[in-house]
Amino acid sequence: MNQPLASLKILDFSTLLPPFDGDTSAWHAVLNRNKRSLALDLKRPGAAEVVKRLVTAVGGGYDIVLEQFRPGVMERLGIDYAALRAVNPRVIVCAITGYGQTGPYKDRAGHDNNYMALSGVMSYTGRRTCGPVALGVQVADTGGGSFGAIMGILTAVIQRTHTGVGQLVDVSMLDMALAWQAHLASHYLVGGETPERERMPLNGGGLYDYYETQDGRFLSVASLEPKFWQGFCAAIGRPDLVGPGLQQDWAIQQQVKGEVREVIAQKTLAEWTAVFNPLDVCVEPVLTVPEALQHPQAQAREMVAHVPKPDGDTQPQIANPFKFSAAQAVYRHIGVPPGAHTDEVLAEIGYDTVAVARMRRSGMLG
Repeated sequence: MNQPLASLKILDFSTLLPPFDGDTSAWHAVLNRNKRSLALDLKRPGAAEVVKRLVTAVGGGYDIVLEQFRPGVMERLGIDYAALRAVNPRVIVCAITGYGQTGPYKDRAGHDNNYMALSGVMSYTGRRTCGPVALGVQVADTGGGSFGAIMGILTAVIQRTHTGVGQLVDVSMLDMALAWQAHLASHYLVGGETPERERMPLNGGGLYDYYETQDGRFLSVASLEPKFWQGFCAAIGRPDLVGPGLQQDWAIQQQVKGEVREVIAQKTLAEWTAVFNPLDVCVEPVLTVPEALQHPQAQAREMVAHVPKPDGDTQPQIANPFKFSAAQAVYRHIGVPPGAHTDEVLAEIGYDTVAVARMRRSGMLG
């Protein structure tokens, strides 16, 4: 079956997980699923020529390049956008960095919580009593870096189909974290409103929140609309909590919220789940990762894939989240050890066994 992106070939220099020799960890196996691996010491003489051959149509045809080095590194290696464009005008280079290719922070080191902090997100995330809380997922890294790169690359690909030329796609994780706040930033830019912790409907300032159960678990309550709130109140046996002005009056909300907390604390998560499962009122249990992966909805969506391993067995991995009506995801193999396909790839772009042996003796190949 033809795959949606089968016509695109990507040369991936990204290093979210440092590739140690023989690394067969689960994370490495997922990040590098379906990828072939060429081990090349980019600092060695001649390495840049191998990369240039890979990106040319007569060579490998890898006319999309992904990298996440700090600004200037690709240029020092002789394989930056300008150098690759010179051998293939169609090349698209996507550079993922923390702060982008320009600006006073472009050379600064950073991690996800730094980007989330500088973007302003953490100023209104968490509790008023304890401040920001470290998030369990890397929002700027994954949501900004990875998905930002996907959108940027595919946008450039679409433009290339019309112009015939590629371009540099500059993805900043800080920029993406800022862009995720378009709605809240608009309130500030237009109306001067600064978001604060537990002061907005969706950050714990209203009834939309997490409530602790008798057994120390949590229930998510998102019964924002009147019909859902009425259904929720009926389900917990407190129809009296449905009252006029509740959604507009913050003080009333806090009083009602305290009463809801007391009610939810009287039953276990399993008991509340049994109550709300048949109802459509936007209330769900906070699941552990094992519970989430085993949930009937995740199972029905086939969100766990069994990917082939070299030994003939399979490894369970998070599946492709995109579902297409005219294609199915193909899981060829888990991530392989660095350099597993070096000889194969070099042969495809015209290097004979003598040349490959010479490159290996020089230390250029891993």
